[in-house]
Amino acid sequence: MKWVTRENANVDRVACPWLIKRFIDSDAEFLFVPRDQVLEVAEGEGAHSYDAQGAEYTHRDGKCSFDVLVQEFKLTDDAALVRLAEVVHAADVSEDRDASQEGAGLYAIAHGFALLHGTDDHKKIELETPMYDALYAWCQNETASA
Repeated sequence: MKWVTRENANVDRVACPWLIKRFIDSDAEFLFVPRDQVLEVAEGEGAHSYDAQGAEYTHRDGKCSFDVLVQEFKLTDDAALVRLAEVVHAADVSEDRDASQEGAGLYAIAHGFALLHGTDDHKKIELETPMYDALYAWCQNETASA
């Protein structure tokens, strides 16, 4: 299935592809388009839209897109994934940055990747995927000992 979002991905728009590939759709293909074309491209491609105004999966009720995907795809039984969602949320939603102490670190790292790789969104996903794997492993360890 194709998934469409805004180009120039950062925290949420890189974390979501990791989540989608690992837990929702292992064959997912990601398209990054100008902000004003997300819904049109999604409709034309028969794709899911995410993290864009009016998208199928986007910020709502105080949740970031990653939170919404975890909830919508009923992944909340995975305590480590719920913990990771807290970190991603804190990194993505500036007014909630202090909600998870790891959020500021993830924000800094994600923005560092953006500075290094600019609008090469697929490269950012490729390079940041192992980081999200490691962060998820850390979350598994944290929630197992809780």
